[in-house]
Amino acid sequence: MPRFMIIVKATPDSEAGRWPEGSDKLFEAMRIYHEDLARAGALLDGSGLHPSSKGWRIRYASDGTRTVVDGPFTESKELVAGYTLIQTRTREEALEWTKRFPNPVGFDKPAEIEVRQLYEMEDFKDVAPASEIEKFRKMGMR
Repeated sequence: MPRFMIIVKATPDSEAGRWPEGSDKLFEAMRIYHEDLARAGALLDGSGLHPSSKGWRIRYASDGTRTVVDGPFTESKELVAGYTLIQTRTREEALEWTKRFPNPVGFDKPAEIEVRQLYEMEDFKDVAPASEIEKFRKMGMR
């Protein structure tokens, strides 16, 4: 069954560690939504992420060196604030679930979530040796 990641984009407020106005009602709506997903057997995982000021990036150079870049990162539109991972029978079912996702920045405010399907090991059968795919499967990856 296909898996999908619902990606909640960061905002200047989430990057500053500020919760939206009415966050008690937002947490309740998120809890109810995730309980519905769990009851339907579609919820795999979900979590919020700390602001980028507590994170880092690894920058890879063409010469093979790696550099650590500490946060915060300036462009909050390109950052992820949280995610929910679901598994459904079809893309259409995933679309219906994501239409129900509570507005992550609070009620009646403009916002956007992004949804991306995860690759499954069988998606790599034409580009990776079967022996390598099997090694990933033995690690519990799908």
